[in-house]
Amino acid sequence: MAETALRERTRQRQPEPPKIGLLRGLFWTARPRQWVKSVLVVAAPAAAGELFSRHAITQVTLVFVLFTACAAAVYLINDARDADADRAHPVKRRRPVAAGQVPVPVAYAVGAVLAVVAPATAAFLCSPLTSALLTAYLGMQLAYCVSLKHILVIDLAVVTTGFLMRAMIGGVALGIPLSRWFLITTGFGALFMVAAKRYSEAVQMAGKAGATRALLTEYTTGYLRFVWQLAAGVAVLGYCLWALEEGGVPHTSVLPWRQLSMVAFVLAVLRYAVFADRGTAGEPEDVVLRDRALALIGVVWLVMYALAVADW
Repeated sequence: MAETALRERTRQRQPEPPKIGLLRGLFWTARPRQWVKSVLVVAAPAAAGELFSRHAITQVTLVFVLFTACAAAVYLINDARDADADRAHPVKRRRPVAAGQVPVPVAYAVGAVLAVVAPATAAFLCSPLTSALLTAYLGMQLAYCVSLKHILVIDLAVVTTGFLMRAMIGGVALGIPLSRWFLITTGFGALFMVAAKRYSEAVQMAGKAGATRALLTEYTTGYLRFVWQLAAGVAVLGYCLWALEEGGVPHTSVLPWRQLSMVAFVLAVLRYAVFADRGTAGEPEDVVLRDRALALIGVVWLVMYALAVADW
């Protein structure tokens, strides 16, 4: 009883979330900071060197918008479903749905509309396969919100698959075959970042059980470290095998950019691993933007990769 009363007094002392309108509430519930993840839709067309035609740019832009709409639908439905639990959380209580600034029925309705409209639009303006991939993403993410996020290992696989789907869909929309090296490197690269984030959360919550996602208490930091180290190794191996593969195509490049790009890729993984090892690898975009050296390595790799794809 005393502990419950203390929590209640603490919650009462916290400032109330600022009042915002319904439209702004819906906007913030859609997590605009997370939209940058959908930039991965350019990965497959860029890897194939087919990004800069007018048709490709139009399709990739459309797919970016549709994937962002699907992600927003998941956030809206998730926040509506978790509104009661979020109100008891010291941080999540500020979310517009939990704070009562977006009514729960409205969040459900808008999320449902986006979940129907986005795949339907993809079927008409892109391809049935693109629509099917968006539908599969929605189904998987909603299942994650309901139950899969509580299952060991499966939660890592679902989040990783979400990143992989983002990277695949640009190629699917343009009918570009996805190479085995692209899928291996992207999939295990995503698992590396997801596991590094979970490991960081587990390290930071040590001795603070219940302060974050409950499933972390079932993982050991040793296991999560093993996962991100394994994933990093496979991602590097996959990328190096791509870079060393000739594929029977004569190269006219001034320099062997494919092989040289391995150096930048490995350095980027090693630099990111520094933050993973320290337990400070949170959101991938925050890690990259916070560390100038990592951002610079990323730019160098991007230039080398572009030159390799262009065979310059």
